[in-house]
Amino acid sequence: MHLISVNVGRAEAVDYTDAEGGVTGHGKRPVPGPVRVFAPGPRATGHGSGLEGDTVCDRRHHGGDHQAVYAYAREDLDLWEAELGRELPGGIFGENFTTSGIDLNGARLGDRWRVGADLVLEVASARIPCRTFQGALGESAWVRRFTQAARPGAYLRVVEEGSVSPGDAIEVIHRADHEVTVEFWFRAFTTERALLPRTLAAGDAMEPEGHETVRRYVEKYGAGAGAR
Repeated sequence: MHLISVNVGRAEAVDYTDAEGGVTGHGKRPVPGPVRVFAPGPRATGHGSGLEGDTVCDRRHHGGDHQAVYAYAREDLDLWEAELGRELPGGIFGENFTTSGIDLNGARLGDRWRVGADLVLEVASARIPCRTFQGALGESAWVRRFTQAARPGAYLRVVEEGSVSPGDAIEVIHRADHEVTVEFWFRAFTTERALLPRTLAAGDAMEPEGHETVRRYVEKYGAGAGAR
């Protein structure tokens, strides 16, 4: 299990985002490293990304401590390459880490990884696609296709900061004891809302906004399996 690439992006003006100023940092490019990774602080007022040299432009939905790092598996990129019939280099999905050998979608919220010598990360949630992602990739109905596939990749928060480089090993140092994987969380917050109450099993590993979403859902529909 290791990092294939570490990817960062600068703000650029595009015609497919509704972010303030019409700019996005979605287009990530591999860099040689080492790259410092740190807790960026609150979404609205902090640094945005947890990687030095990386930019998050749309703070309404992206960035902050619970989305400090976005990781996507090379294995899943390969599946998309076969389906789309095009090359998908590391960073094209906007991911900071392109990984190999680790099941990102089967990771549980609260799992902890050591990356390289010092960096410790905790699995926090899944990436939910947006119109900027679709525009950057240039694939029709991409938000729907990505959602239906349920291979979203993982958002990670920083427990102990450190520096990383391509080739660094990834070690799972803690495995959470509940059912809420990245894929489960993603389906609950997108296509299978009846699963939302069960995501509370992740406890404090789930971001406060997620807890609030579940609270409102239960208040409206109840916690029964038949809720919609």
